[in-house]
Amino acid sequence: MLTRPRVFLVLAAALAAVLSVPTAGAASARPTRALPDTIALPDGFQPEGIAIGAAPYAFFGSRATGAIYRASLVTGEGSVINPGPGTPSLGMKVDRRDRLFVAGGTGGDGRVIDAVTGALLASYRFSTVPSFVNDVVLTPDAAWFTDSTNPVLYRVPLSRSPKLPGPEAVVRTPLTGDIVYGTGINANGIARTPDGRGLLIVQSNTGLLFRVDPATGVTRTVDLGGELLTNGDGLLLEGRTLYVVQNRLNIVAAVRLNDAGTRGAIVSRLTDPRFDVPTTVAAYGKRLYLPNARFTTPPTPTTPYSAVAIPRR
Repeated sequence: MLTRPRVFLVLAAALAAVLSVPTAGAASARPTRALPDTIALPDGFQPEGIAIGAAPYAFFGSRATGAIYRASLVTGEGSVINPGPGTPSLGMKVDRRDRLFVAGGTGGDGRVIDAVTGALLASYRFSTVPSFVNDVVLTPDAAWFTDSTNPVLYRVPLSRSPKLPGPEAVVRTPLTGDIVYGTGINANGIARTPDGRGLLIVQSNTGLLFRVDPATGVTRTVDLGGELLTNGDGLLLEGRTLYVVQNRLNIVAAVRLNDAGTRGAIVSRLTDPRFDVPTTVAAYGKRLYLPNARFTTPPTPTTPYSAVAIPRR
């Protein structure tokens, strides 16, 4: 049985679906006018991650405090629903149970937050050595987290039961094969392959995309015809199109993949004058939403931050 807050989220999703239908004759390349194109985030927030589920709400994580901010895609208004642990909240995903899975950056952990109440549901300590837990993807049976410092993926097993596993259930899968860790940010964004049998990770410092065998951790370079995804950050798979945020380049590369995720081609590069070092990407309707991390702007308590919406194409 749905609780009252969750009933509200479902109704809000239905309302947004009605509002987001473009009027006859509207240009397909333009953002839907019914929803705001820019969402203001709190001053000084320092956003990095974004997640959007079935309901018209976006969740943002602060790399400064780990706070979680929830904003309505219909009104653009929002509030902090979790103050954070004082360590970063980076890549994130929300599941059908309204649970927000959050990568904890230098905290070396992953957390699960109730997306309705903001309550902390679970916390997983992945590493006690220096680490940078950067992003997360959800599969039918697990949450997978990347580590940009250590060549390993962290797997939190999930089941059909709403009960989350304890910390002892975490599985550490070393990354072997083609990927070679170096200085800087290594494995960053993570997504599933179109056929659902493998994982994809982008290595920020080399611009290479890798397919990972989740059973073994063996990586193979995805053949992109010699193209690189320099400064690759957040990933989003929609069908056979992989959207790759190239943060400091202010670009989102659209990569058309084969089903296995072993080959692909960059079919377009999206940009927008409002981009100011976007880091991660989520989709709702016919739009992509990206937070501006503003890495090149010195952060202060009064520095303004925002997320922007662009047409998905």
